[in-house]
Amino acid sequence: MSQLIQTRTVSRELARIGIECAVEASEAIGCRTCIAVIDIAGNLVSYDRMDGAPYNSAQHAHDKAISSAGNGVATHDMWAYVANDPQLNLGILKVQGLSVLGGGVPIHLDGELIGAVGVSGSCGMAEDQAIAEAAVAAILAALEPGPQVGSRKDP
Repeated sequence: MSQLIQTRTVSRELARIGIECAVEASEAIGCRTCIAVIDIAGNLVSYDRMDGAPYNSAQHAHDKAISSAGNGVATHDMWAYVANDPQLNLGILKVQGLSVLGGGVPIHLDGELIGAVGVSGSCGMAEDQAIAEAAVAAILAALEPGPQVGSRKDP
């Protein structure tokens, strides 16, 4: 029995795929966003701030990604968990960097957490959430097996 834990995590290449998708999704709906992609240890893998995105959204995007990865669920789902519990509702405000604002989405591959995306910007939390979900979908799509560019099939 091994005493080591083997993990998989999002790479820089995958993070950039997610970020580019998030930028496109943001532009499509007229939002200016900050996008953070983190690995399973909570380390920032890649980050982008679109021109015109609010400055304070940078920290919110990072916090949303950290919160989502740390709890393994989307941040909007975390709010639903604490909303009707006054003690949790007040207590959650004391946890530095924890966010229950929509826009943080975990990246699960085959049931394993491999990272998270956090989005915050000039639109609302529903838009942040949709943009983060699009980024996660793009990352997962890039991991699907299929023909690679430049590959050939032998007859």
